Amino acid sequence: MKTNLSLSNPAEVETDCLVAIVLDRTEKDGASKDQSQKDRTQVVIEVSDASVKDAAADVITSGEVTGKMFESTVLHHPAKLKAKRLLLLGGGKANSFSAFELRRLAGAAVRTLKARGLRSFAIVAPETGVKADEAVKSIVEGAIVGNFDSNTYQTDRKDQKIDALTVVARGDQAKQQEAMDEARILGESQNFTRDLVNEPSNHMTPTILAERARKMADEVGLKCEIYGAEKIKELKMGAFWSVAQGSDEPPALIVLRYEPAGAPEKPVLGLVGKGVTFDTGGISIKPADGMEKMKYDMAGGATMIGAMRAIALLKPKAKITAIICATENMPSGKAQKPGDVQIAMSGKSIEIINTDAEGRLVLADGLHYARQLGCTHLIDAATLTGAVVVALGYTNAGVFANDDAMYERFSQALSKAGEKMWRMPLDDEYKEQIRSNIADIMNTGGRYGGAITAAMFLKEFAEDTPWLHLDIAGTAWMEDQKPWIAKGPSGIAVRSLVEFAKDFTAG
Repeated sequence: MKTNLSLSNPAEVETDCLVAIVLDRTEKDGASKDQSQKDRTQVVIEVSDASVKDAAADVITSGEVTGKMFESTVLHHPAKLKAKRLLLLGGGKANSFSAFELRRLAGAAVRTLKARGLRSFAIVAPETGVKADEAVKSIVEGAIVGNFDSNTYQTDRKDQKIDALTVVARGDQAKQQEAMDEARILGESQNFTRDLVNEPSNHMTPTILAERARKMADEVGLKCEIYGAEKIKELKMGAFWSVAQGSDEPPALIVLRYEPAGAPEKPVLGLVGKGVTFDTGGISIKPADGMEKMKYDMAGGATMIGAMRAIALLKPKAKITAIICATENMPSGKAQKPGDVQIAMSGKSIEIINTDAEGRLVLADGLHYARQLGCTHLIDAATLTGAVVVALGYTNAGVFANDDAMYERFSQALSKAGEKMWRMPLDDEYKEQIRSNIADIMNTGGRYGGAITAAMFLKEFAEDTPWLHLDIAGTAWMEDQKPWIAKGPSGIAVRSLVEFAKDFTAG
């Protein structure tokens, strides 16, 4: 999608459709203590241009437009406007309107208009609740994400996409353009991640994932190293190999390095991703119902690859290394079995209780290897547990942290990125659930607190290194079509990781 910035009056913009946000500014009448308060409804179009307000006046006055979130009203041949259409898009209550809502509205505008066969449109950046440059950034991010569809292999797939977006804004042109350029990189990197996750496992093996990572690295100037089974064995990554050994597809250890000139030697951020390109559960095989979705079990690894793409293009002054442990988890005569004991790269022994708890095994060696490579701070991302979905549903990802200061900085990045994650507990008492009678730890801690005990397992390998664990099992895949995003991979965490990386050396 081509993105353009315009500082023109909205009425003068020539476009197939001009999009304007409508907000509900309903207030309470000033009533005495003895009187009941009465609502006074006021729906306002977020455009200062009088011609645009005039074009929408009748339909707003009629009460047909309420400002309800995602409500859409299309006016054809609006008077005094050069636009062929005017789309009024509801943004909800004005007093709670923010960049989060604006990002979704931009995606909703894209999905509404491309379904009507339009190829381009313009959107007026609202002036309520969002700073000018933040508004431009949110619009472009949301629009690019909204333009993605997952029906890649349908033979009758319709060519529905928006080719060009114009953001009509006010303020400093250079600052607005900078925001637009950054947003385009973030949105495209999020979609790059979604494209990787969307591929079926026969088109996204560990080898192919590594090739896609290498190609991307060559394009943006990252260093890329890819290792196979022999190197994994040489490094004594017994936990990683225990998962890979059951598959005929060879595993891949992918290392991406961003080392800009002038960056300090320390700190070094390590991004570790689970790259299980298909998860059958192994010998502890999953039920057949819904197993096709397990192609998405490499979403954590894809997230780190997408984040590194954006980082390379945005060029923060910090050293960052990404490690993706890519493999399949398959049942076979070579596969590990419940009751086996594996020795991780760190030397810790692990009793395998359930071979479907494989993500934490590949991450265990990935985290330790990141520390060996000099990473001083760690973040891992993984579609790790169904338990986090039980706890948080499909709205928030789970965040676990062994360092409060690092979590607070990440929380600030979440706020800037507009992504929803919720911090979960990591108390020492949970470690009792993963103690083993025969080994150091077990790879599962039972039914209760499953997301937490999985995080406790990973904490054993992060040790005293400041570390965050993102369990994105419930948020990496959109279960249903939403007004702003297609059903399928979401690309969650890419924007937040990049925001964190931008300020990584600041404090």
